[in-house]
Amino acid sequence: MIFIEVLAGVLGGIVAGMGMGGGTLTIPILTIFLHFKQLSAQGINLIAFLPMSVLALFIHIKNGLVKFKQTWLLALVGCVFSLLGSLVAIKLSNAVLKKCFAVFLILLAIYQVIVMVRQKKSK
Repeated sequence: MIFIEVLAGVLGGIVAGMGMGGGTLTIPILTIFLHFKQLSAQGINLIAFLPMSVLALFIHIKNGLVKFKQTWLLALVGCVFSLLGSLVAIKLSNAVLKKCFAVFLILLAIYQVIVMVRQKKSK
């Protein structure tokens, strides 16, 4: 069990540090291999995300990759809708949350394939 928890942290941290959302790996590891309920896995992911994001943000700021003037609106809207999303999530069943997350991952994968194909065609 501890090995899987460490693996989830390593993989989630690497992916989160690259700015791609570590929860896309952490949440499935927690739900599939450690049998956490979906809402618990999402909460654990959010807590783990806080220190990881602070460290990654520090490095990105140090390298001049963060444009503060362009981020305030994104952060404000994101905070409002994360509150609304949390309120909706606690009302949904575990099964519905799992399905919603699965659909999200499938749509993300399809989008990534489309982007990859377009990039290859443009070369």
